[in-house]
Amino acid sequence: MAFAQANPTAAAVVAKDVRFRVPAGPDVLAGIDLTIRDGEFVVIVGPSGCGKTTFLNMVAGLQGYTSGDLRVAGAPPKAGRRDTAYALARDALLPWRDALGNVELALQIRGIAPEERRRRATEALGRVGLTDASARHPAHLSQGMRQRVALARTFVTEPRLLILDEPFAALDAQTRIRMQELLLALLRQFSGTMIMVTHDIAEAIILADRVVVFSQRPATVTASYEVKLGNRQRKSSKLRTDPEFARLFERIWKDIEQEFVAQEPVA
Repeated sequence: MAFAQANPTAAAVVAKDVRFRVPAGPDVLAGIDLTIRDGEFVVIVGPSGCGKTTFLNMVAGLQGYTSGDLRVAGAPPKAGRRDTAYALARDALLPWRDALGNVELALQIRGIAPEERRRRATEALGRVGLTDASARHPAHLSQGMRQRVALARTFVTEPRLLILDEPFAALDAQTRIRMQELLLALLRQFSGTMIMVTHDIAEAIILADRVVVFSQRPATVTASYEVKLGNRQRKSSKLRTDPEFARLFERIWKDIEQEFVAQEPVA
């Protein structure tokens, strides 16, 4: 896989006072102001149901917004951009295709010739350690292996913008740590921009260049923290004993905890 080099002085995503109200319903976003640099990995955390996934859908061009201005690579968001890949919480593999066929699908949709997509899909599966499982169908793969196939399918298109919505939420704790380390390894070769949502504060700190905190609904950005823990050479299994990791975790948790306190009814 070959990726274009990032330009850290450019902005990949710019949101200015982006608001969203459900028609005839409540406000979801109350004014999101957020700039994500080209090549940056931003992880968004916040209370459940605060609008994190809604914001991802807006960036992907799958969801409109009520007011404000949102730009992706300098233009309004647009669904189906060839330079954008979106990985959902569930792997969404097609059960009738084997692992290789599922990875090839992302390239087939883009009209890549059969020989080229087979070569690239095979390479992508190798990068996630699944060369020997390429002919196995999803029913014969563990959940962790299925998620690795989904990651291969996401990276094989060589996107400039990668959007991840709780990609490891369905995994057990041990598999989740292994997937975090696999993603970090892939990121060492990836110079594009990534936006991810997670409810796991530790996961956010382990993976991100910057952690952004959303408030309770209707959401605003309440805090932003640069993560300076060895960049993408870091190891998930070793970070948890780092004092800086503990400090960041405590600060982010307090930000989120204050949102819950603010919503508690007065006795």
